[in-house]
Amino acid sequence: MQAFLETLFEKQVYNSNNFFLLAGPCVIESEAIVMEVAGTVSEICKKLGIPYVFKSSYRKANRTSAGSFTGIGDEAALQLLKRTGETFGVPTVTDIHAHEEAAIAAEYADILQIPAFLCRQTDLLEAAAKTDKIINVKKGQFLSGPSMKFAVEKINNAGNDKVLLTERGNSFGYTDLVVDYRNIPLMQAHQVPVVMDCTHSLQQPNQTSGVTGGNPELIGTIAKAAIASGANGIFIETHPNPAEAKSDGANMLPLNQLEKLLEQLVRIRHAVV
Repeated sequence: MQAFLETLFEKQVYNSNNFFLLAGPCVIESEAIVMEVAGTVSEICKKLGIPYVFKSSYRKANRTSAGSFTGIGDEAALQLLKRTGETFGVPTVTDIHAHEEAAIAAEYADILQIPAFLCRQTDLLEAAAKTDKIINVKKGQFLSGPSMKFAVEKINNAGNDKVLLTERGNSFGYTDLVVDYRNIPLMQAHQVPVVMDCTHSLQQPNQTSGVTGGNPELIGTIAKAAIASGANGIFIETHPNPAEAKSDGANMLPLNQLEKLLEQLVRIRHAVV
């Protein structure tokens, strides 16, 4: 594990041979949901020796419909994100969508995440880099693994070498995605840890209903293949009741299914390292 990740997880007890996990509800929609998910996942990860980062977006800017839920308010969401990390002793990650958000979110989160559609935005990458936080860049649905070297270079040239890259599938037609697992080792060749986003890679975007669809029944398939392919980390959005979630419910994993999946992933990880 790279030094910046060891520092990130220094407050946790974990098996150093395990993958790390970024998991939580898609967006901060209420204190009750955030605390339930963070508490449950934290306990599962302690049991399995998995380093854990709580993930939730403080605001969702990239919604299909203008009428979709975007958040509970920036300040309230960021305060809750920070309090969640402190309560459970875990680092946190949240998305930013514009360069002016970087410094603001950096006051509350340990990792700043760049959405896939924005991975080429130079001013956004540079602003995130200058916060000196860990930067997780999701690979664009329109890019190859090798082409992500330019995102890494932009962050490095701005003085930050703490970079993660996340695979989340490539556009396949108008309303589907497909995962090319070659991108895991190809992005690791940029000398950065690589995460597999097991939920967004199963999205079915651009639905005429105005709500993104998905195939959550395949989350386990995506995750197992990623661990077998050598992914350093796994990204899973999870919710106690995805059908009632206010964002991305169609491709989130029910919280009560997470432990069994992680147990399987740990066994695969130990078989391949």
